[in-house]
Amino acid sequence: MIQRFIELGEGYSDIYELVELARANKERLQHMLAFHTVVKERAVTSLALVMEPTEEGKFQAIYICREGIPNPNMKPNQRYSLFEETAAKLDKVIIQMDVKPSTLFPETDLYYQHLIAILRLNHYILPLQ
Repeated sequence: MIQRFIELGEGYSDIYELVELARANKERLQHMLAFHTVVKERAVTSLALVMEPTEEGKFQAIYICREGIPNPNMKPNQRYSLFEETAAKLDKVIIQMDVKPSTLFPETDLYYQHLIAILRLNHYILPLQ
C-alpha cells in the first residue's frame, strides 16, 4: 500500500479546496485531522483529510494544508470553523494531535514520513504491508 501526503498549500485560500475535496469524496473520506504545532513561536495547525485506499493500486491519499492556520485552541478562527462545520455535516470527528513542526526536518518528505508513522502507530491508517 502506498500512503502519501498531497500538500495543497498552507491553508489560506486552499482550505476551500480541502473542504470541497471532503464534500465531493464523502464516501471515500476516512478521517479528518488537525495537527497542532509551534513554528517560530507561533501556534499553528495543519488540517488534513485521510481518504480510503483506492481499490486498484492500493493508493491512500492524505490531503494536507500545512502549518498555515492559527491553532484554534489558542485563537479561534474562521478557517478552522469551516473545517469543523464540514466535519459536522459529514458526521466526522476531527482527530487532533500535537506533533513536531516540519521545520525540524531537513526535507518535507521526511516530515510526512514521520506523520505517516504516527498515523500508523495510532491505527488511523493501515500498517506497512
